[in-house]
Amino acid sequence: MGPGDLRVRPCQGLADWAHRSCVGKTTLLSLAAGLTAPTEGALTVLGTAPGEARARVGFVAQDKPLYPQLTVAETLRMGGDLNPGRWDARAAERVVAGGDLDPKARVRSLSGGQRTRVALALALGKRPELLLLDEPMADLDPLARHELMGVLMSQAAQHGTTIVMSSHVVAELEDSCDHLLLIGGGRVRLAGEIDELLETHARVSTAADTDLAPHTVVESRTTGRRLTALVRPAAPLPADWRPAAPSLEELVLSYLRNPEATTATAPAKSRAESVG
Repeated sequence: MGPGDLRVRPCQGLADWAHRSCVGKTTLLSLAAGLTAPTEGALTVLGTAPGEARARVGFVAQDKPLYPQLTVAETLRMGGDLNPGRWDARAAERVVAGGDLDPKARVRSLSGGQRTRVALALALGKRPELLLLDEPMADLDPLARHELMGVLMSQAAQHGTTIVMSSHVVAELEDSCDHLLLIGGGRVRLAGEIDELLETHARVSTAADTDLAPHTVVESRTTGRRLTALVRPAAPLPADWRPAAPSLEELVLSYLRNPEATTATAPAKSRAESVG
């Protein structure tokens, strides 16, 4: 992962939608969880070194590592044993119950989606101040994904949990997250509050020979006599360019398709009720 600078305020969701694997998102989350040490640079989590903050941080890795020989109930009891004084057994049990899991079922017999639910139950039962999630919804069907995203949003709203989630699914981001970090090629391509990023970009359609200067062009294409482009306006746009706000998916795909596009950042505003 290349050099970069990132700050996440408390109660602010962060979502990373990466175009391809091995771009640095898993490395970044592992560093924040205190599982990996940086080869250079520094990282502070909850005001201290990641290793010292581990008791206050929940982490669900992409491969959802669990003990296969344990039952669901035994796994939750283990969570309580490992987190004395912080463990919320009822919260963990509610997450498991939402999937109609048999408490006596062994982890090795569970589907990928069921394992995800148990892993999230462990993380939420810890009542973390910071929750790190690496592709948490990849194994879930749409109904389970919707339900568990609601659980995460409730966690952030009720307990002030800062949730950092990586995802390739744009639908998980637009309705649930308030802050976006886009990583491509091992570096930050786009960062800021989602509403702010959308407000500072525009989709335009104009004559093919139009000079788009002085606006920053993220992506453009010409079809016949028409030019369409995604731009960061440097001044008010002419009405005959038909300016319109892009969708989050259009914004993300434009930056990923054009690795030479200038990195864009926007100031973040804290919104405790949002999740990422």
